[in-house]
Amino acid sequence: MNAQNEKPASTPPTRHPTTRREFLKTTATATAATGVASLAALDISRSAYAAGSDIIKVGMVGCGGRNTGAAAQALNADSGTRLVAMCDIFMDRVRGKREVLKAQKGEQVQVPDANCFTGFDGYRKVIDASDVVLIANGAKFHPFHAMAAIKAGRHVFVEKPHGIDPYGVRMMQAACDLAKEKNLSILSGLHSRHHAGYEETVRRIQEGAIGDIVTIEENFLRAPYGVMERAPGLSEVQWQCSTQYHFRWISGDDVPQSLVHNMDRASWVLGNAVPLKCHGMGGRSSMSEPIYGDVFDHHSVVYEYPRDVRVYALCRTTTGCYDESSSLIFGTKGRASVLGCRIWGEKAWRWDGQCDPYQVEHDRLFAAIRSGKPLNSGAYMARSTMTTVMGQISCYTGKEISWEEICGSEFAYLPKPEDCRDDMDPPAKPGPDGSYPVPRPGRMDLAGWPTGAAPAVKA
Repeated sequence: MNAQNEKPASTPPTRHPTTRREFLKTTATATAATGVASLAALDISRSAYAAGSDIIKVGMVGCGGRNTGAAAQALNADSGTRLVAMCDIFMDRVRGKREVLKAQKGEQVQVPDANCFTGFDGYRKVIDASDVVLIANGAKFHPFHAMAAIKAGRHVFVEKPHGIDPYGVRMMQAACDLAKEKNLSILSGLHSRHHAGYEETVRRIQEGAIGDIVTIEENFLRAPYGVMERAPGLSEVQWQCSTQYHFRWISGDDVPQSLVHNMDRASWVLGNAVPLKCHGMGGRSSMSEPIYGDVFDHHSVVYEYPRDVRVYALCRTTTGCYDESSSLIFGTKGRASVLGCRIWGEKAWRWDGQCDPYQVEHDRLFAAIRSGKPLNSGAYMARSTMTTVMGQISCYTGKEISWEEICGSEFAYLPKPEDCRDDMDPPAKPGPDGSYPVPRPGRMDLAGWPTGAAPAVKA
């Protein structure tokens, strides 16, 4: 949206902070139910990296573009880092990204063939070899792999989203809490919180630069990414994992995948608030070929926050359409663009600096590890992810979902991450035309979706 065309709303509600303690109260289902007990067999005899040592061993769980970038940033952050282990579903991806990183970082990349792993259980071997584990693979596995690494005494960087269902989000919160107990760092890939311009913009908004917040508009409108034709010889589960963003049992669809950045910024601006409830709509309008899997290509979610603040969140993954990425805050005395680092109104202001938050977050992580003062993103990462899971489920079911309902739900996309196997039959099945069916809002609830085995969100 062109900033000059933004129109401030006219009603005067204000911010209302919600604490992490309150979030935890709403998600008080016993962590034993998350299935993490099965991880106890991991070798956790090795201690975390000790301040004063020269070398920090880094491992990669997932070898797509995002984790390759994260690995380069980790190696940039500290000259004493060494990449020592990598895993992915596909060995050609592991070896290809190893060469990419070797070309960039030279002798900091020390990954022998023996430390290149594949399969759903490759993460265990990476954890065994590393001091710091970088996790950026299928979002379904982020909480499970983060918990495994923390239980083994490793520091963790984990990409967003931090779960795709209530089951996974609670596991991620439990991993953050355990990291705190074990004096380990766990850093979220929600990089907006490490951008100096965003930090200053949010600070000014919270100090009243635009008056009381009335409305927030969040946009992530773009073409689909990661689209590829099916390679010959792949099994169905290999195919779906190779194009993970397009299958909801792996990715959770686009509200958690993309709007999690936006909704984290909205929560941040609102004093880390959580929504009271939401209603959403979505569907698949044009991207229906088999390469687009079983996800929607457009979503709209309206979140209601305390004191009548509304957040209007939109995402779309279609080609040939208008694109926009923005976080627009409307207040009683002005308006602001978080991504533009700009405020209009009585206290007009603009930030003109430069910042790479992807690099800054790793700089901060490795500085924290070196200093022995852990960095823990648990105050916001699970909460912001649960907000998007709430919106996604509302879009799928066509129902209004409250915060209490989503936090009290036991829903999980099956199979659970700990039950995935290399030879399994994935839950998404193509229809007679080769395309994959999508949810039908208004004609289903969670009792019958997506596999018939998960319980409904309680009404």
